[in-house]
Amino acid sequence: QVHLAESGGGLVQAGGSLRLSCEASGFIRDVESMSWHRQVPGQGRELVAQISSVDGTTYVDSVKGRFTISRDAAKNTVHLHMDRLEPIDTGTYICNLLDRASGGGHVSWWGQGTQVTVFS
Repeated sequence: QVHLAESGGGLVQAGGSLRLSCEASGFIRDVESMSWHRQVPGQGRELVAQISSVDGTTYVDSVKGRFTISRDAAKNTVHLHMDRLEPIDTGTYICNLLDRASGGGHVSWWGQGTQVTVFS
């Protein structure tokens, strides 16, 4: 089992900044990627940013230039630094870890999420 603990969400005025963190613990074999997803009520879960040993860093277009994802591999922690926040960034931010399974394939682990609310 792998446990993902997110922190750093909150209420912030538009234009402000937040830094989200996600710490993974448990039996982790070989991390291929860690990522942040955003869930808004009534909408699907959206990939916001990903850091991967295969593809590097990727971002959804709406956050490019404002958000930065980084990873501390030694601590199995991923951060999302969010600048110039906008009300459209509001949602529950959920951490994901994609682990390479023995014998091939992957196992995907999800956190519970941390709420980000941006008001104008």
